Amino acid sequence: MSTYVDSRVGTRKGRSFPAYGPIDSILGFVVFYIFVERATPTIVAVFSTAIPGLSASAIGFGIAALLWFIFVVTILDQLRRQLAALGVGSRGDVERSTREGGTPSGTLVLLYVGAVVLGGAIAAWSFERAVDAGIMMIQIVGTLDITRFDLLAFVVMIVFFVSFGAATRALDRLVIGGFRAVLTS
Repeated sequence: MSTYVDSRVGTRKGRSFPAYGPIDSILGFVVFYIFVERATPTIVAVFSTAIPGLSASAIGFGIAALLWFIFVVTILDQLRRQLAALGVGSRGDVERSTREGGTPSGTLVLLYVGAVVLGGAIAAWSFERAVDAGIMMIQIVGTLDITRFDLLAFVVMIVFFVSFGAATRALDRLVIGGFRAVLTS
């Protein structure tokens, strides 16, 4: 891996450090963790039935190991992004970081606030149904029983993920952009 340092980092439209993404990643992992925690009994039941020789504790251990793996990968990715924002890393990472540089304009701030409020409200409203729909999908895949499919619950799950993604991305842009503005003043 080559190291590339670009002296232009932080000069275009304000600073590009810290890089965007940590708040979005943290909130995304928290929602994933909550979903896996609630879905674990269903996952254990489905896998125990599908693979009779597999113990419930082995399945639980596999789920825990998966969560830790995803957590470590998320942390390492955010570390890589922050280093790229400082100009340390491969050429592609540094160039991508400078394209995402600067602080949001006043118009973008208003759009981000609207996305946080509207997306957050929709995500909060649809969260429980989305989790239930995800668990339903696990049961359907595990049992191959398509008759249990609920189209409305599936649509609510999609609406949750889109609204949650918009809200967390906008919140990330607001907080990181504000932090960048404080650093440049």
